[in-house]
Amino acid sequence: MAKKTKKERSTFQKITLVVVWLMLIFTIGSVVLSAIVSFMN
Repeated sequence: MAKKTKKERSTFQKITLVVVWLMLIFTIGSVVLSAIVSFMN
């Protein structure tokens, strides 16, 4: 039963990590997109 709480914590950490990565990718993606748009114009 003690292992179960550890598993939940690691799962929460994984979710947080995924959210952080998604935010980073989205930020970089929007920056790249705006750069491409400015170069096109």
